[in-house]
Amino acid sequence: MNLCVSNGSRLILLPRFQIEQVFGAISRYRPTMFPGVPTMYTAIINHPQAHRVDMRSIQACISGAAPLPGEVQTRFEALTGGRLVEGYGLTETSPVTHVNPIQGTRKLGSIGVPIPDTEARIVDAEHSDRFLGIGEVGELAIRGPQVMAGYWNHPQETSQVVRDGWLLTGDIARMDADGFFYIVDRKKDLIISGGLNIFPREVEEVLYAHPAVLEAAAIGVRDEYRGEAVKVFVVLKPGAAATAEEIIEYCRQHLARFKVPQAVEFREQLPKSLVGKILRRVLSEEEAAKSQAPS
Repeated sequence: MNLCVSNGSRLILLPRFQIEQVFGAISRYRPTMFPGVPTMYTAIINHPQAHRVDMRSIQACISGAAPLPGEVQTRFEALTGGRLVEGYGLTETSPVTHVNPIQGTRKLGSIGVPIPDTEARIVDAEHSDRFLGIGEVGELAIRGPQVMAGYWNHPQETSQVVRDGWLLTGDIARMDADGFFYIVDRKKDLIISGGLNIFPREVEEVLYAHPAVLEAAAIGVRDEYRGEAVKVFVVLKPGAAATAEEIIEYCRQHLARFKVPQAVEFREQLPKSLVGKILRRVLSEEEAAKSQAPS
């Protein structure tokens, strides 16, 4: 919003994401840029009236707040003709640190490159003073003028995430030889099954490619044998049908055996934040409450 004010651009503000209002605003005002979150783009491409709305005025879209599935990115661009790129940031970084160039080289599945005056590196998730090389997976650390000074009146919490001016993001990532960064997943969301690491995002990417799946989320649940097992929550597209066995078999064809979900739960909707980010944390809390409840 500040960028638009600075440029003297028109801002089209909607009180909440209601897809009919979005379609109406696009038809009336012909916007050239549409920033949003993945669930918004997912809703648009799967709406039965989407092909009747002229969205060719949209030239660029920046997706943030949650991982952007490659399937959603490809379909949205085919529908609108615009360029949808993924970016990254946190509240603690005011909030942007990375983005794929709207023009020029971009890489699907990447959060892009650091914005000007911003430094980023990959460090060992257990020993943040050890830097990792190209292609190695570790925790993303960021330094720049937009990084917070600290959490207000919480020096201990601040010292855990800000070290020598570098913010430890809590996100597991890697960097390629061209300087593009890739988020593997949240450090706290890591699933450890039988001693093997599973990142929910790689399971969710497979689920989003299933023709019947509208939205999906993967979490780790208690398993007496493995320690943790993968459970997925699925929202089906309107009019689509699928069984848990079909979902598991589809995953079995596209994932390593230890990453295949052990359980599937179908829902009409998934818990989301005010901006539409799917909240795995809420799903994990619900599962924990179930396991503690008396039989």
